[in-house]
Amino acid sequence: MRGIVKAVDNVSFSLEKETVLGIAGESGSGKSTLAWSIMGLPPPPGRIIGGRIFIDGIDVLSLKEEERRRKILWQKVSMVFQGAINAFNPVYTIGYQIAEPLMLHRGYSKKEALQKAVELVKSVGLNPDVIHRYPHELSGGMKQRAVIAMALVLDPPLLIADEPTTALDVVVQAQILNLLKKLKFERKLSVILITHDLSVIAELADYVAVMYAGRIVEYGPIEEVYNNPRHPYTQLLLSSIPRLRGTIDKLRFIPGEPPDLINPPKGCKFHPRCPFVFDECRVSEPDLITVGENHLARCWLASKR
Repeated sequence: MRGIVKAVDNVSFSLEKETVLGIAGESGSGKSTLAWSIMGLPPPPGRIIGGRIFIDGIDVLSLKEEERRRKILWQKVSMVFQGAINAFNPVYTIGYQIAEPLMLHRGYSKKEALQKAVELVKSVGLNPDVIHRYPHELSGGMKQRAVIAMALVLDPPLLIADEPTTALDVVVQAQILNLLKKLKFERKLSVILITHDLSVIAELADYVAVMYAGRIVEYGPIEEVYNNPRHPYTQLLLSSIPRLRGTIDKLRFIPGEPPDLINPPKGCKFHPRCPFVFDECRVSEPDLITVGENHLARCWLASKR
């Protein structure tokens, strides 16, 4: 069946300076589409049909494409794309691809830009010789570090990291997370971290937004949401994570599958999978309800406590 999918629907949040927001959810929840939309670049055939996006007080969607590329992309916000190998052109060296924005946007000579590229690859824990190598010559972890270096080349205040640890082994995952922590403090970065892995978000984020079927269903400070989840979807996600300490309980899972967004269910989109569903859930969808300080949940049960 073909039709129009509203991949991100009525999502709103703000991000303070030097703060990390983790965005979690299953595949198809709208996480990556949200990231592309913040950049003003939803992949074809997608398009932004409404809303406003402000970065440093500038409305990104009000700018023409050329103006957005010149003023916003990589200057105010940059992105570490999912799948590092796809972010590189296979026929150019790593050094040239990191240096190119400096030549185009800052007027650096090629020699000056390559010297800056050397400094950047060193700052992300790579050997300076990497600048002379091609993408296929790097391991997965090295490519991910190189992509991070490329994203930081114009010193943007906001970095979006889309699944930065996917397809990496656990040791390299830990190294990448530690690198992001280090860069956040050294460069005073704000970060939007997108992942399906709640343990990765717990490692790095100050706030978390849980997405389901294109909407935020729970939002709040990381400790508050993890210790007192108020949406059944968040509760089930957290229950599916193995615990190293405390009582060892049987791991839970979320039955069913995400809804078809061409023909979504009426009412709360999670109700076909929810263990606590009741009549009101099948009829109407709640707004985000305040359940604590800076803590919101999109659930009728949250309003009844």
